[in-house]
Amino acid sequence: MESFGSRLIAATDKHGPLCVGVDPHASLLADWGLPDTPAGLARFCDIVVEALAGRVAIVKPQSAFFERFGSAGIAVLESTIRQFRDRGVLVLLDVKRGDIGSTATAYAQAYLDPGSPLYSDAITVSPYLGFGTLAPMIELAQAHGGGVFVLAVTSNPEAGQVQQAQVSDGRRVAQVILDEVAAANAGADPLGSVGVVFGATAGATGLDLSRLNAPVLAPGLGAQGARPEDLATVYAGLRGRVLPSASRELLRHGPDTQRLQHALDSMNEACRNVLNYAHL
Repeated sequence: MESFGSRLIAATDKHGPLCVGVDPHASLLADWGLPDTPAGLARFCDIVVEALAGRVAIVKPQSAFFERFGSAGIAVLESTIRQFRDRGVLVLLDVKRGDIGSTATAYAQAYLDPGSPLYSDAITVSPYLGFGTLAPMIELAQAHGGGVFVLAVTSNPEAGQVQQAQVSDGRRVAQVILDEVAAANAGADPLGSVGVVFGATAGATGLDLSRLNAPVLAPGLGAQGARPEDLATVYAGLRGRVLPSASRELLRHGPDTQRLQHALDSMNEACRNVLNYAHL
């Protein structure tokens, strides 16, 4: 079975590096003239699928904005994942799951088992119960050609209290996570399937990314303040694939699909130029 890393390289070579966050905030639904209801949510997602399919390598639905509607919202999430995947778009489901033992296994089965209605190409996971607790999710993902993206350096201001703390050997916690991911991808060719989340707003961190050989989700582009030209500084030395992620900066151009597509193409090309991805 083709690995997630290999599939990601093929998709980004074809469509560029940009990852679009599908974050249906209540305010965004209102801006689009849609009701803050499951019906409004479904209409929003139908428009986004129509606008993005065939133009973007990967999308990142934020599960929380669907979960807030209960089972009706989850049904829309299932449909949205299915629609994107049926049209050849990789889906990275942003759920930030992390737990121990049988619970971690159940989370893996929920999102990374092809038999699940929520089956996605990859998910975000939290390592802060110990990196070893991610094993069931990593193992099931790799068994089915999927991936996981491990939180390492996030863009929220509270993160430093944990992620920049030092452990007994002098490394920062974030570096420990990066090193664990590098070890998990050892021998992967052409790219590992265990990625990291490393915010584009981080600036020059002094962290060593050179051994990663991993995809890197780079949230923070646009509304959170990061610009395409910042990417070369933040991810200097990386032997992997950077996936700059934007949501509000793009989705504010909807519901007009042409305006949304134009904004997508412009940002994607700017990121492609900075990161030296292959052109179409």
